[in-house]
Amino acid sequence: MRIFLYLASIAIANIVTARFAPFELGIFIVPMGTFFVGATFIFRDLVQNKYGRNKTYLFILIALLLSAVVSFSLGDTLMIVAASALSFVISETADTEIYTRLKLPMAWRVFYSGIVGGLLDSTVFVIVGLSPLGAGFIPWAAVPAAIAGQIIVKTVLQMIGVFAIIQGQALRAKRFV
Repeated sequence: MRIFLYLASIAIANIVTARFAPFELGIFIVPMGTFFVGATFIFRDLVQNKYGRNKTYLFILIALLLSAVVSFSLGDTLMIVAASALSFVISETADTEIYTRLKLPMAWRVFYSGIVGGLLDSTVFVIVGLSPLGAGFIPWAAVPAAIAGQIIVKTVLQMIGVFAIIQGQALRAKRFV
């Protein structure tokens, strides 16, 4: 189920981003798929927790291919597909390695690794994919707000994920008492 949730969240993020206009709140611009991208880091950590680091990299490769196929089939330009793939590889690798190395309870590893993964994903994708350097969908002046908006959403989702993990662990502990 964890693998399915991980892969599904990636496909859904691509579909939602392609089908819906970005959410704008003041100066912040957030593609609608960002709400699902934030969840991918949580699901990836759950996959790693069950299957280990090495198998997780296999699932990241499968997810990368799925993301590229879905994105391209929805009409994204090659530049957007490439930027998405680049940001995906960087952020998922960082998330995996941080999650592996932190010697903290699972919920805090999920939180910290997801924060770094989300920061890298947002920064790389906006600069390489959306800015004038990439597809040119947003001007340089809008880049900081686009990055910040995505980071805020992904951080909130990480906090919700940590809360859900802590609650789930408490429920499991209660059953064993």
